Amino acid sequence: MEDMKISRYIVIMAVAAAAMFVAQPTLAQSKGFKLGQWTEIHHGIVKELNRSYVDTLPVNRIMRAGIDAMLEELDPYTIYIPEEENEDLQMMLSKTYGGIGAIIHKKKDENVIINEPYAGSPAQKYGLVCGDEIIAIDGVPTKGLESKESSERMKGKPGTTVVFKVKKVRTGDTLDIPVIRERIHFPDIEYADMLDDTTGYILQSGFTENVSNEIKHKVQYLKDKGMKRLVLDLRGNGGGLMGEAVNIVSLFVPKGSLIVSSKGNTPDSVREYRTTTEPVDTEIPIIVLIDSGSASSSEIVAGALQDLDRATIMGKRSYGKGLVQSIRPLPYNGQMKVTTAKYYTPSGRCVQAIDYSNRNEDGSVGHIPDSLTKEFRTAGGRVVRDGGGITPDVEIAVPSYSRLVYSLVLGGVIDQYAIDFARRHASIPAVDDFHFSDEDFEDFIKFAKTQEFDYRSSAKTYYDKMKKELEDDGLAEAMADELKALEKALEMDKERFIRLKKDEIIPFIEEEIATRYWFQEAGVKVRLRYDEQLKKALKAKMISINK
Repeated sequence: MEDMKISRYIVIMAVAAAAMFVAQPTLAQSKGFKLGQWTEIHHGIVKELNRSYVDTLPVNRIMRAGIDAMLEELDPYTIYIPEEENEDLQMMLSKTYGGIGAIIHKKKDENVIINEPYAGSPAQKYGLVCGDEIIAIDGVPTKGLESKESSERMKGKPGTTVVFKVKKVRTGDTLDIPVIRERIHFPDIEYADMLDDTTGYILQSGFTENVSNEIKHKVQYLKDKGMKRLVLDLRGNGGGLMGEAVNIVSLFVPKGSLIVSSKGNTPDSVREYRTTTEPVDTEIPIIVLIDSGSASSSEIVAGALQDLDRATIMGKRSYGKGLVQSIRPLPYNGQMKVTTAKYYTPSGRCVQAIDYSNRNEDGSVGHIPDSLTKEFRTAGGRVVRDGGGITPDVEIAVPSYSRLVYSLVLGGVIDQYAIDFARRHASIPAVDDFHFSDEDFEDFIKFAKTQEFDYRSSAKTYYDKMKKELEDDGLAEAMADELKALEKALEMDKERFIRLKKDEIIPFIEEEIATRYWFQEAGVKVRLRYDEQLKKALKAKMISINK
């Protein structure tokens, strides 16, 4: 009887094993079958549309829309790049392009205006300054061109020549100026210098190739100037190459330290990234500044330095992008940027937001209750959590601005004023000595009053929405007296509102004007002059390092 039980057990186990053996290829076949089924259905639909649709089929438009819609169902970062957009991909990956190195301004039926030349660019080398008018590009008048077309004609292969017919802002002379294009690279290190006798500061805006080596040199430069504490500013830094993030962390932690790991569905996507070089400094106190615009590689740096108790993270919670993308070639020279893995900080946290729907207006991760997150421990035993983004060790509020300031900045009023100012002033004092005077502000008010922009207060916009809803509900007539009194109280003319927000507006004007004369680094110096979040960070208590 016992032998029969054993025999039955063996048979059952054998059948189960056989079922498991068969199940694996069956699942694979099922997955492949569904893909083949939908591919065939898709092909059939397009073929039938092409044969039967009443009008000429816009094949390019509907196929691209279909591809984009399909990829959007996966995540926001998996995208298709056709051959004609490869230049945009290179700009995204390396922050480089072939051109003259200048921001232009173009209104319809007007000439191109040089708005902001970059330091060391061909535009600067050949004497183009803010306010110069480009009348023609290689003999083609710019008045008849759209802004994008003008920009495309100015770009080109490095080493090639573009000829501008230029009306110089200072003399009024019209000259033909040939300019040799170069490879323009937007720097990842926008500024690096001492904030005071002992505090070094580095503003990093990207993670393109070799930025870690630049950081290394800047750190040594600042140490030579007496740095005893470092501020690494990653606010607004949307990320880039993961390898550069690993290399930056390796400057400050022991060789062999785990910085980040990745996990995906393929064997090559499961990896650990450890430091392979000797550090520059494992002792100097570090503050890392982050905000809702700090994403991807910025979060790898902040998360690793936090988990290793090597830096104090300050500011606001980061964006929450814990996904790794790879570039894959496609037919007809197209490419696809596809999410291949999630990454994890040394403690095991994934900074990816729990879901894509729970996002703020700027796309950053929204509120995640602690009940939906897990606890992890840093090297020193401090509690950190997953669920989306890097939560700072020290929370520092982001300054808020009035609706008027956003309107003046985003509506281009301040930008336009900076061009107008540069046209009328041949020079300004050195950036450290440049301040916008009361007389200058009166000049700005005079200019702004001539511009079209939405100058309503936030309260007035809410009032307008409320009044519209009351009208829709049929209640506005019954409340006419109350609404009229409230509207009168909220009404404020353009000049009065601008004067009221003078202290908010002036820093933006000073930054734009300084940039026109002394280039981008000068703009950063002016911005730091008014950076209240940074000032609070410098006074905040730091965590102990190397626990």
